[in-house]
Amino acid sequence: MIRGLSHMTFIVADLDKATLFFEKIFDAKEVYASGDQTFSLAEEKFFLIDDIWIAIMKGETPLQKTYNHIAFKIETDDFEHYYARIQALGLEIKETRPRISGEGESIYFYDFDQHLFELHTGTLGTRLEAYNKQNKDGKI
Repeated sequence: MIRGLSHMTFIVADLDKATLFFEKIFDAKEVYASGDQTFSLAEEKFFLIDDIWIAIMKGETPLQKTYNHIAFKIETDDFEHYYARIQALGLEIKETRPRISGEGESIYFYDFDQHLFELHTGTLGTRLEAYNKQNKDGKI
């Protein structure tokens, strides 16, 4: 039986730049760095974002950007705060997709290795409610 999410691993070109990214954007706390003594495939670091385990591993990064992404929930009141953090690191912010009223706001942005992240103010419940309302109104 699945008990939840264990961890997410991102392959990165530069561990120091990826550390900066996770610490500055998500307030991630570094809990492990392999240094030269690797137990896995390559040099790696582990972080905690709240209680979410994030692993970064040195390697070849994606050749192109895609819409595959990880989305983190944020409060509406924190939207501008996080937008400013992303801008301060000079990260590429992707134009958001078209939205319907009630599904929440998002910031889509790429890290230094072409991984797409999203910060989203809505929940699954609010999105389904918004979609359902649009269906009843005959708008989708």
